[in-house]
Amino acid sequence: MTIVLIAVALYLVAAALLVADVRRDGDRRARTWLLPASLALALHAAAHVLAWRAAGGADLHFFAALSLVGLGMAVLTSLVGGSGRMAALGVLVFPLAALTLLGYHLQGHEPPRPLDWRLQLHAWFALLAYATLAVAALLAMMSWLQERALRRREFHRWLRAMPPLVELETLLFRTIAVGFVLLTATLLTGVLFVENLLAQHLVHKTALSVLSWLAFGALLLGRWRYGWRGATAVRWTLTAMALLVLAFFGSKFVLELVLDRPL
Repeated sequence: MTIVLIAVALYLVAAALLVADVRRDGDRRARTWLLPASLALALHAAAHVLAWRAAGGADLHFFAALSLVGLGMAVLTSLVGGSGRMAALGVLVFPLAALTLLGYHLQGHEPPRPLDWRLQLHAWFALLAYATLAVAALLAMMSWLQERALRRREFHRWLRAMPPLVELETLLFRTIAVGFVLLTATLLTGVLFVENLLAQHLVHKTALSVLSWLAFGALLLGRWRYGWRGATAVRWTLTAMALLVLAFFGSKFVLELVLDRPL
């Protein structure tokens, strides 16, 4: 419990420092948030490792998976933000990571299911894909807000904390490309290693995951072939991400929390 509370507090401190950072002039921004964020990431990961050691295996149930996705999003945000102006993303991501960790501590810690290395590989690809594409969804929303503010000539202070719109869109599509590769690996390992992939309790998850994969693939193709950007890119990104959330967390929520059946 102590590790969890310290990690949650450090996440919130990092977010607060980022808010203060945004309020400064561009030339005066510092990276004071990076130390508490790094410590929070380490403690977040340690909380899972210690829980898994106590349980005798990796717990990947609903709240544990949600917490791991939050951890992945926070890691990506720290890596990208530590080397540029996208640190402002941490104002959203760090409190979200703290909330998922707290939820895991309060509601998680289910007995782990025995999984061989192939199914574990499939699960980790899935978690990495969801974390990466969730960050892409947040970038898409930030891109839309920035374009909307510029179009209306509303030069808010938070605009100075963000990179130029072209740079933000470039980062968005690079993130989507990485997430698409990870999602492709998730689907391939599912086809190869999950014996009952089209069983009744998995068919909705499989169908929605494939639809999300097709949507992200169409978006990348549209970007390459037709130069899609702006509102078009945002709509495709958020639609594809919504399908992915329904595929994984929607299925896990219904099966594990409503029907009390393992996924």
